[in-house]
Amino acid sequence: MKKLIPLLLLISGALLTAADTVIEEIVARINSDIITRSELERGREQFLNELKDRYGAQANQKIADREKDVLRDLIDQQLLVQKGKELGMTGDTEVIKRLDEMRKQMNLESMEDLEKAAQEQGVSFEDFKQNLRNQIVTQQVISKEVGSKLQITEEEKSKFYEEHKAELERPEQVRLSEILVSTAPKPQQPAAENKTTENPPATATEEDIATAEQKARELLESIRKGASFEDVAKKSSDGPTAAQGGDLGYFQRGKLAKELEDKTFAMKVGELSDVIRTKQGFIILKVSEHQQAGVPSLKEIEPRVMEAIYLKKLEPALRAYLTKLREEAYIDIKAGFVDTGASPNQTKPVVTAAVSEDSKKKKK
Repeated sequence: MKKLIPLLLLISGALLTAADTVIEEIVARINSDIITRSELERGREQFLNELKDRYGAQANQKIADREKDVLRDLIDQQLLVQKGKELGMTGDTEVIKRLDEMRKQMNLESMEDLEKAAQEQGVSFEDFKQNLRNQIVTQQVISKEVGSKLQITEEEKSKFYEEHKAELERPEQVRLSEILVSTAPKPQQPAAENKTTENPPATATEEDIATAEQKARELLESIRKGASFEDVAKKSSDGPTAAQGGDLGYFQRGKLAKELEDKTFAMKVGELSDVIRTKQGFIILKVSEHQQAGVPSLKEIEPRVMEAIYLKKLEPALRAYLTKLREEAYIDIKAGFVDTGASPNQTKPVVTAAVSEDSKKKKK
């Protein structure tokens, strides 16, 4: 038997203090949780910003199509978070991990520094952590309760592959990684007795160039003897991709200098170039992947095909699951607001006679 949900001073859609002062207008109540007008407005603002970032000039049409669903999405999240609590999901470990990743990306020393950075941007760190926790729990519930139950057959994979071959076609391209030993002179410090005077930029000498070339050859030799290319790049490369292990990404034919294109497109996957002289210094290139032009085989892109099918199946399955959660919950929407995900089988909260009488007194 379903339990009655206490109204928690919910009178005529507003949260009241003992002195009957309106603190916040309540738009919706989902079991024992509420969604306020300010939360709805924040959700709408965030939604609009995300669409503008993603679609640019085409955002207006997307906004018109989806803005009506903002309240639905907030209710969806509340239902999923509540289900997560019921399943014992806290998200605590993942929250700590995500916050630490953010700290590292921002080059901050401690979590206190991250909190200060949030405060300086006018963001409540506690609210930020709670929102992050809600997102994590929501994803975990969807994965466990919906995603894990989706089945993808061999027939579905083959059908998707045949139907989308035109979209799967790709040009010939190579994925390259580099190690750069720069010959650019290091900036000189002004003389101590005249710190305001800038010294003219130095030019690399023949000795500097020879030293750089020798270092590049030594690095190449160390890799050929078994050292990890990625580790050497992180430790010794002067290039901007050093932190990524030297990864430069993909290059189609016609995107590289002719000499480099001829060299790299003729190399095998995992093969290293010799030391190559460039304007920046001396580089060593590695071919990480070599994709041939045309439509790849199903086996080659099976993970990509499965992900596409999974996402296509997930949306209706998730909507069906959320409809079920709505039918098992007490949801009350204030007049004038609409939950576009509502089910006709939903049950409204039961208001007891005592509470109704109290409401009448408050209104008077």
